Amino acid sequence: MIKIRFLPTRIPFDPYLLALLAMVGLGLVLPASGYSRHLVDGLAYAAISGLFFLYGARLAPSAIWAGMANWRLQGLIFTSTFLLFPLMGLAVGYVARPYLPPALVTGLVFLTLLPSTVQSSIAFTSIARGDIPAALSSASFSNVVGVILTPLLASFVFPGRHSLSGGSLEDIGLQILLPFALGQAARPLIGAWLERHHLVTNIFDRGSILVIVYSAFSAGSAAGVWHLVSPAGLGAVLALDLVMLGAIIMTMLFVSRRLGFSSKEEIAIVFCGSKKSMASGLPMANILFPGHAVGLIVLPLMIFHQVQLFVCAALARRYAAHAQDRAINPSNRHSGDNPSVLERLTVPDLGNCFPVIRRREFRGKPLI
Repeated sequence: MIKIRFLPTRIPFDPYLLALLAMVGLGLVLPASGYSRHLVDGLAYAAISGLFFLYGARLAPSAIWAGMANWRLQGLIFTSTFLLFPLMGLAVGYVARPYLPPALVTGLVFLTLLPSTVQSSIAFTSIARGDIPAALSSASFSNVVGVILTPLLASFVFPGRHSLSGGSLEDIGLQILLPFALGQAARPLIGAWLERHHLVTNIFDRGSILVIVYSAFSAGSAAGVWHLVSPAGLGAVLALDLVMLGAIIMTMLFVSRRLGFSSKEEIAIVFCGSKKSMASGLPMANILFPGHAVGLIVLPLMIFHQVQLFVCAALARRYAAHAQDRAINPSNRHSGDNPSVLERLTVPDLGNCFPVIRRREFRGKPLI
């Protein structure tokens, strides 16, 4: 039996979400044209290259290889990110194809091909008191591999007009692979500085995404593609995003427990295996799907990004509460927990804005 207890409501304020929505609105109301269109395209090109240069400069290869020792955990996360998710995307795309515009269906499938996020995967794993080194290694490895694997998967999944043409391959090389490699080469020189100046990199990251979002939605508005989207279509995309996210989270929960992973490892598996990176997906979509339809294609990804933040925030809070309960009642711990760590932690306040869902336990641990 499922019992739902609603906590006092306090909705978290996210200025960046408002900025993203503002760029969407600006692109719809004031699309760039003429010279300004060329300027926006140039800025988007530079933003994509800059993003992947910073990704390369900030990702430490040593951190990736250090966490690869736990190959079972890393293999399960990799399988979820680049096999289970794409298969689910293909199934969802097949079901949605008769009812949604082709660009939205393409977007639903495309988001499942993307690598995991880095920042939010690690942050939620930390909040939930999971295996942070494993999350860092997995998320970093996912993004390194995704630079090459996502375009290859897209070429396989979208044959014909969405396949990798010579121009697309050149753009991937110049805007993604080359900047990423240069960033890795420059890491010994600037890596420490970037670590000390998170504010600078965050401003560039988020500012670049805003430029890319405006460019995509502006192109779609100028071409008049938005009349293809109805409120019912947007609702269907939201529902399908929720279904995919819920299905992959429940699958990772079940599999990680059946395979005997500890609670900390399970947390890393759930959060790293269920995330998709908007920061990587938007620039890749700009390259892989050139043309006015890119605004529609990235829309499911933008919706999924917000859905995963809210759902995983609630889930992280639930894990943290369960960890505190084990710290207070040692008899509730299982073999994978570390009492000395659990007893030193306190439950973070994520904002009482989510329902807490209580389900029957599976092997002594609540499903949520």
